[in-house]
Amino acid sequence: MKKDTHPEYFATSIKCACGNEVTVGSTKPDVKVEICSKCHPFFTGKQKLIDTAGRIERFRRKYAKFQDQNSAG
Repeated sequence: MKKDTHPEYFATSIKCACGNEVTVGSTKPDVKVEICSKCHPFFTGKQKLIDTAGRIERFRRKYAKFQDQNSAG
């Protein structure tokens, strides 16, 4: 390999918000993620519904009138 061409390679650990930690090789010394295969709903089979700032409720209120018009007509 040529000198000063390739990035530095580290043995690093990826840390998830759920507490899971995986050791891998990377060009970044420290990696933090919010979701991993241990806590992701696709892999766990459990669905987590996170309602940030009432978005789901606002959506339901907004389109409730539309749904009522379609069922009446």
